[in-house]
Amino acid sequence: MSDHGAHGRVPTRSERWGAFKESPFLPATVLVFILAAAAGLFAGSYTYSMANPTPHHIPTAVVGAQDSARGKAFLGGMEKALNASLEVRRYDSVAAARQGVDEQEVFAIVDAGPGDRVTFDVSGASGASVAQVLAETAPKVGAEVGVPVTVKDIKPLQEGDPRGLAIFYISLAAVIIGFVGAIQLSVHARGLNPAERIGFTALYALLGAFVIAAVVDWWLGAVDLPFVESWLILALTMFTSGMVFTMFNTLFGRWAMIPTWGLMVLLGNPSSGGAVSWPLLPSVLGHIGRWLPPGASVNAQHTAVYFGGHQHAFPFLVLAGWAVLSSAVFWVWRHRHPGGRESSPAHAVAPAG
Repeated sequence: MSDHGAHGRVPTRSERWGAFKESPFLPATVLVFILAAAAGLFAGSYTYSMANPTPHHIPTAVVGAQDSARGKAFLGGMEKALNASLEVRRYDSVAAARQGVDEQEVFAIVDAGPGDRVTFDVSGASGASVAQVLAETAPKVGAEVGVPVTVKDIKPLQEGDPRGLAIFYISLAAVIIGFVGAIQLSVHARGLNPAERIGFTALYALLGAFVIAAVVDWWLGAVDLPFVESWLILALTMFTSGMVFTMFNTLFGRWAMIPTWGLMVLLGNPSSGGAVSWPLLPSVLGHIGRWLPPGASVNAQHTAVYFGGHQHAFPFLVLAGWAVLSSAVFWVWRHRHPGGRESSPAHAVAPAG
């Protein structure tokens, strides 16, 4: 009777809670709320960054406007139309200003030299969204202030990439496949030891980056890539992304996807400058994006494709810094990583005959 009564007893609240904590229902319930929050944050972060791009501090080269009434009138009209977002930089000649465009120091050139017109040069390759805003605004301002304006795109985008989004997409692919690959290694190759895990991350990064570049350039012909440089940028991006997840997996275990997704996707991709150029992003995102792997990848790839010979070290230092930091954290705390295998004894004991 006592056994029957024990089995028929209604569990207490603490007993029910203990059973729930030990069941798969607790992490499943937590995931329901996490995924709902992630969905809203994902939509919100991209909408906030990209839905209504507004100019913020667009560096613009000016040649001759300081001595020209029409140049001053045009610049004043542009400042008013763009809410004082032009960051004017004086150059002695158009050639020097174009060098500034190649170095990605300025996005446009106002030339108010001899003649009765103002020449307004934009650079689609510097940022398609910025060039579009400037090219649409300049003729309207010219008509308002009575100054004839000629707008030219002195460095247009490639024909296969008229919106300038291909670089963003290939960088996005490298970022996402980078950490998805690390997740898959953790699931399907859990027994890899630390050095082996880093090695296989580097291996799939090299091969995956090669395939991305080959598909976009050789197969689709969307963008004419400087193949080796673009391949290695994508490989470094993919490796960095994979090691970022591996680092978080070491620190946070099964919840590693949350900080990885937050850093690389919710914050990193919208602020990368790939879909919307940095001068049009909210100012905080425009500054943060340069220091995160997605932004560094877009920056390096963009320069490699459109400004060959003017590559900067900064984006490579950012990618390398994240890769080294992530690898170091993983290596130092590798005993906490939910993977690896026990080393087999050096001398196995022979079975008894």
